[in-house]
Amino acid sequence: MIRVLVADDQALVRAGVRMMLEAAGDTEICGEAADGAQAVHLAERLLPDVILMDLRMPRVDGLEATRRILAARPSARIVVLTTFAEDDNVYGALRAGALGFLVKDDAPERIVDAVRRAAHGEPLLAPSVLRRVVERALAAEREAVSLPRGLTEREVQVLTLVGMGLSNAEIGERLRVGVTTVKSHVAAVMEKLELRNRTQAAVVAHRLGLVDAGFRPVPPSPAGPGKDA
Repeated sequence: MIRVLVADDQALVRAGVRMMLEAAGDTEICGEAADGAQAVHLAERLLPDVILMDLRMPRVDGLEATRRILAARPSARIVVLTTFAEDDNVYGALRAGALGFLVKDDAPERIVDAVRRAAHGEPLLAPSVLRRVVERALAAEREAVSLPRGLTEREVQVLTLVGMGLSNAEIGERLRVGVTTVKSHVAAVMEKLELRNRTQAAVVAHRLGLVDAGFRPVPPSPAGPGKDA
């Protein structure tokens, strides 16, 4: 059973999320928070599998709550809940380490699927949304970046595909390996590059020149990364 903490200042939204998740059969609400301060407290006490975090809340907003929760527990899986996909705070939350975001009027099946994927560390950004996030991050970070020497050739391939917005299953199909193997490579990339989530990995892939502006892979240079052992 996937345990979910819902943080939203609107009781009606919390009730709606509870109904749709309980109807799914494999998820349950372990706690509800009406503001960011409560969310931080409950996240520490309940240790939920997934946190659905509204951004605009009284006292402590969702962005600050996300920062505090991830500072104390970097492995926490936070999914942003927002009314508007263009909310500037979405980018701040993603950069702080949130796993992805949902719009409150998304279809119930999409929200349930997103919670399931978040519980397994899967990305929650559509390619069009990922494109906006990457473009915004690149505009703010123009410094030159070189490819880390510690990445193997396979890990660079995986990082490239993450940068294109592919899920673990899609990466596995491209590379003809199992999803478990993909997860291991993604975890290794995250650890070596000291990243919190796939959104940050996608930004790095673009900054490294592995993916072009059209979200297509860039052909490798003659002097490539190290080989797999």
